[in-house]
Amino acid sequence: MKHSFGSDNHSGVAPEILEAIIDANNGFDIAYGEDQATKSLKELFKTLLGSNAEAYPVFNGTGANIVALKAMTQPFNAILCPATAHINVDECGAPERLTGCKLISLEHKDGKVSVETVKKELKEFGVQHHSQVKVLSISQPTELGTLYTPDEISELATLMHSFGCYLHIDGSRISNAAAALKLPVKEFTADCGVDALSFGGTKNGLLIGEVVVLFREELNTNFMFIRKQAAQLFSKCRFISVQFQAFLKNELNIRLAAHSNAMAKYLEHSLTMVPEVEISRPVETNVVFARISKELCAALQKLHYFYIWDESTMEVRWMCSFNTTREDIDRFVYDIKKLLTKQL
Repeated sequence: MKHSFGSDNHSGVAPEILEAIIDANNGFDIAYGEDQATKSLKELFKTLLGSNAEAYPVFNGTGANIVALKAMTQPFNAILCPATAHINVDECGAPERLTGCKLISLEHKDGKVSVETVKKELKEFGVQHHSQVKVLSISQPTELGTLYTPDEISELATLMHSFGCYLHIDGSRISNAAAALKLPVKEFTADCGVDALSFGGTKNGLLIGEVVVLFREELNTNFMFIRKQAAQLFSKCRFISVQFQAFLKNELNIRLAAHSNAMAKYLEHSLTMVPEVEISRPVETNVVFARISKELCAALQKLHYFYIWDESTMEVRWMCSFNTTREDIDRFVYDIKKLLTKQL
């Protein structure tokens, strides 16, 4: 496949990450996370996110979300999330099936929920006929590429804690958020009272693997069994751990994410003089949402790979990756203009 604007999952592996895997492929080591690389990674996450941060490598983003949510809930609980949340839309019911919890989707503005909206669902505690709310799960960045500020996250965490509940962040693109906010991840997670974080890597240059980070001591009690039972414990765990070590070394993750963010801004800017393309969402990270005609979409999809986000409004999603280039975008915009000139 030539360059794809369909997903940052379509990109390859960053050279530094491949090198780390090759370097680790030497001799023997203990399996199931007892290796030295994984032990070192756990300490690295404590340095990155605070002494109470406990890190657990897992296979993928869906798995990371499920086991993190499982650690915070019982099957009679409910999990609040924006209607656009990955756990609500793109995980095939896995969170409900494997946690047993009810998902309650919330109204949002550009993917973000407010304290007022969440507060409306914090009710009926102790009533045996109703699922008991226990977790609010948000994404940073959101599925629409927008960002919560640290103050907004702190307010949501304070609200949930006041009801004896938890706040989880799906951070599949957490490095893009850090790059855009120009803040260390700790300052908008641990420092804001977040209880659990799914720390992503595969959308930003890793071959495989995410990390679940738990910030509350009680969440660690049975987590090793939860991860094992959910089939998220990799026997050769060192090959995930060395990737994250390279990823976090000298802020490689931030540099890769900053590039993909910059490419999205470049794409947005390049389209400002094309009236037939309406940018439909704020461009804050590495994604551009736009509305285009059905005719332009059909013609453009013959030349470039991307997804229609909402067929009813003809809103499309164009994702930029760590290895997207200005030349890729120039070609994309050139093709749009050429198709429009031909009047399709």
